[in-house]
Amino acid sequence: MSDFTLFLGKFLRQGTAIASLAPSSRWLSRATVANIDWGRPNVVVELGAGTGPITRVLAERAGAGSRVLVVEREPDFARLLRDRGIDRVDHVVSGLPTPSLPEDVRREVIRVVGEVLGPDGTFNQITEMPWVYLGLYRRLFEEVRFQFEPRNFPPAGVYFCRGVRPAAAAS
Repeated sequence: MSDFTLFLGKFLRQGTAIASLAPSSRWLSRATVANIDWGRPNVVVELGAGTGPITRVLAERAGAGSRVLVVEREPDFARLLRDRGIDRVDHVVSGLPTPSLPEDVRREVIRVVGEVLGPDGTFNQITEMPWVYLGLYRRLFEEVRFQFEPRNFPPAGVYFCRGVRPAAAAS
């Protein structure tokens, strides 16, 4: 069964749980990690890997000394990081349907992102609803930039966010 068929079936059964008609394209996967400086060691956490297209790009690009950790659906992933001796990460790359998550789960994910993300770190969130959630991410983060990727099916994009707002992490 192809990744597309698998995703479409899951979307029809549980659309808000995966919020995607198809896996991320190679273009969206590359765009999602385009802001990462692979010339230095990084610690990257991927949330919601799905069938793994972004994971593959992370594995291809991660240089010597970098660590990539994949977490499927664990709101308190800080505990998993601490168990591996990691206090801070450079980037969190998310394929989770963050806006569709129940409010308490979304709040916990953002709180943990704020807890583990280093001072210059980014939260990179894919979306198949370009620009729709810009207001949400601006309420959650100090800096938000959006990059559209029209070659994805359906057209999609990436929010690059920095600096979790204290109110977002506490509420």
